[in-house]
This record gives sequence, C-alpha cells and structure tokens, in this order.
Amino acid sequence: MSSETSPLLTTERLHLALLPPDAAWRVLAYHEANREHFDPVSPTRPANFFSVTYWRTRLAQDREDFRHDLSLRLFILPHTESINSAPILGNISLTNIRRGPVQAADLGYALDQHHEGRGLMTEALRAICDYAFGPLGLHRLQANHLPENLKSAAVLRRLGFVVEGYARDFLLIDGRWRDHVLTALIAPPSRSPR
Repeated sequence: MSSETSPLLTTERLHLALLPPDAAWRVLAYHEANREHFDPVSPTRPANFFSVTYWRTRLAQDREDFRHDLSLRLFILPHTESINSAPILGNISLTNIRRGPVQAADLGYALDQHHEGRGLMTEALRAICDYAFGPLGLHRLQANHLPENLKSAAVLRRLGFVVEGYARDFLLIDGRWRDHVLTALIAPPSRSPR
C-alpha cells in the first residue's frame, strides 16, 4: 500500500482515508449510488459534481486543504479490503477549521444507504472526534442537522453532542431554505489546552 492511500485512522471495522485523485471513480460511484438518498439533505452541488473530472480535482484540493489546516475530508472504507480498491461506505469532513482562540471546526458526514443501522457511522465519528480533540488540537466541533433527520440526531446524541440552538432558514437545500438544529461537542477537559 502506498503512502498516498494509507488510512489516516483505523477502527475495529473501518479505515478513514484521505483519498488520492486516482480514487475519483470510486467516489463518484458512491455518490451516484446514493444520489436519491443524499439529495433531500444536501445543499445544491456544482453542475459537474457527478463527474470523474470534478472528483479528481476535488480530491487533489482536499489534500491541499488538509496540508494547510483548512479542512479534513475523509472517506470511510471497510478495513477487510484493500484501501486501493475498497468500496466507499461513507464520508466525514471537518471543514471551516478555525484556530486562534476558537479552535473549532464544522463536522459533516454521510453514509451509504445500504450500510445504515450497523453502527458504522458512530464508530467512524468517534474516531474523528478523538483525532480532532487529540492530534488536531481542536476544542469544539459543531454539527447541524435537519429537524426531521432523526437518525443523524441519534448518532450525535450517542457521541455526546449537545443541542445549542435552532437556526431558521439556515441552509439552501433543494431550492428551499431549511431550518437546522445546531449541536456541538466540546473536548474533554483532559484534551483542552489551558
């Protein structure tokens, strides 16, 4: 396995990896297979989102963004298969990383519809939260969800995220401004810088 495709994090059942541009076809296949599943909860996508060209460029940019401490976008893969060819089960992102006195990021995630209900997202999110509060040195993670997205609310609650508010007309989804529940998780005291 090349260092280009080594996992950043490994859990009992999963690898979480920053994929190289040559994995664009796998990322595209994941999004195409889940298009109808993700559409109701996803903001408007670029016109070329469902193309290998878009994903080659995006994956290259994701690596640069991580190198510059702007964001971290990982893909969830089964650890029983080669990371170079394993199907993508989901994705997790830490975006809008803010440093200085804030030390925070926004958490986003999605899981292939055929892998829901197995605890995979909870397992993957637990690993990314540990990484965010450990090596990344963040103090706060924020995650927002549609009020009717009860599965997402349950996952966040299991991880200890606390509801902090309700934002009206927060995000443009499918041509409509949609309300969101605002949640956050704070680093454990043992991980917080003083």
